[in-house]
Amino acid sequence: MALHYHANRSAAEALAAELSLAHPTGIFVPLAADLREADQADRLFSQAEAHFSRGIDVLVASAGIALPQQLLQDTTPAQFDALFALDVRAVYLCCRRALPAMLRQKYGRIVTISSVWGVCGGSCEVAYSAAKAAVIGLTKALAKEAGPSGVTCNCVAPGWIESPMNAHLSPAEQAAFAQGTAVGRLGRPAEVAAAVRYFAGEDAGYTTGQVLAVDGGM
Repeated sequence: MALHYHANRSAAEALAAELSLAHPTGIFVPLAADLREADQADRLFSQAEAHFSRGIDVLVASAGIALPQQLLQDTTPAQFDALFALDVRAVYLCCRRALPAMLRQKYGRIVTISSVWGVCGGSCEVAYSAAKAAVIGLTKALAKEAGPSGVTCNCVAPGWIESPMNAHLSPAEQAAFAQGTAVGRLGRPAEVAAAVRYFAGEDAGYTTGQVLAVDGGM
């Protein structure tokens, strides 16, 4: 398994070591790339293919950033472009690079990561909502395009998850967001991973173009 990272090499290596302990027969290789750049995305896939001597079977496109909560009129064009460069363009670049091998072998699983805001939109999250909605549109369209070749494309849309992206929230804010869910708590990363694992597995061969909200019933 190739584990992409941008700048945090130590975290990627720690994850590779953790996975190696849990799965002694597996191979886990951290590879660096700035996925906003087409040449670096190409290099990432070339390195992975060379290391494993084959094309990519499963792509999980999860790289993304968010802006501070702010009004649309306070969002600068530079912020908007930077958000789309990683949250949308990088997904396109990775899918475009992974697809040829999947199409040749008549098998592939593409899993993208959107957000509940990409489904319903969020106040003071207009740019982020727009980017994550674009990911959903890309996924649904690609599912129809690649489906005849045995490639499925699905999307996971998390809600409020206990993650570094939400670590800046105060305990009071986290409690308020938890109360806004049907289950009364924030989600766990493992619950998002379980949704990704389903879409990436053999059992999802007849499931494509779908968006699975892991949001606690927001």
